[in-house]
Amino acid sequence: MLRRVLSTLVITVTAGLAAIPANAQSQSAAKVQPGEGRPYEIADSEVWDVPDPVSRRGYQVFVALPPSYAKEPQRRYPVLYVTDADYAFPIIRQINRRLNLDGPKVEEFILVGLSYAKGEDGAVSRRRDYTPTPNGPSTAPASAIHGQGQAYQAYLRDQVKPFIAARYRTDAARALFLGHSYGSLLGAQILFTEPGLFSGYILGSPSLWYDKRHALGLEAGYAAENRDLPAKVYLYVGEYEALRKGDRRYSQTVDMVADNRTLEAALRGRKYPKLSLKSEVLNDEDHLTVAPRGFTQGLKYLLPAR
Repeated sequence: MLRRVLSTLVITVTAGLAAIPANAQSQSAAKVQPGEGRPYEIADSEVWDVPDPVSRRGYQVFVALPPSYAKEPQRRYPVLYVTDADYAFPIIRQINRRLNLDGPKVEEFILVGLSYAKGEDGAVSRRRDYTPTPNGPSTAPASAIHGQGQAYQAYLRDQVKPFIAARYRTDAARALFLGHSYGSLLGAQILFTEPGLFSGYILGSPSLWYDKRHALGLEAGYAAENRDLPAKVYLYVGEYEALRKGDRRYSQTVDMVADNRTLEAALRGRKYPKLSLKSEVLNDEDHLTVAPRGFTQGLKYLLPAR
């Protein structure tokens, strides 16, 4: 009788496991954390110091390698560089992991998080490094420094990308950029001044309002001198980022939905042969809630599984 019960249990458990996707089973073994009050660690991640010799500021890059990296030593991978890494790096890593749990939805890639300057508050770093001109908003602290986005762009080009290319098996033709808010303002600056630095861009809720819509001027300047824009671009913004006075769900200061549509219309009107563009207004989202959903849709657009 006991043998019959044990046999039934084995069959039941085995059948239950068979119903779980193999990928989900392999992904379920979480890293054992160190415990004893020590900080939580992100599994399978690396941190490297990559200082900027020009500004003499210390920066770090956070790296997460794809599951197949060690198993396929001849394979090269696209690289996704993300700004505001303290926030975006762990979120995008987990979004990517979950998208592929039940079969591949997104191609594997190397994830590189771009840190704030060492020893600085994030707001200080991003105001300075992600903005294109010194004309910051009136709401910023009087001591705030803006407008060093071109210097940071040069740092990405001359320091970060070569560091990653030398250390990892990267696909040189597929370096991708992701930014949100000021981070995507930086991305827009790169797209319209040095588009070949990246082959694809996820620009989320870009702060196009900055300095009298300076970024839209960059777009017009690029169009005046060029007949093509070889890039794949995903734009997203939240529904509640539209301006609607008196309704607290919506923006009360700037209309980022209208600005996003202006940029989309301008790019479509150029009829660039090698530009692939998708733009979405994501419903029921505001500037603070929209990023994870935008990240997800952007990954699916830029890196669909082959």
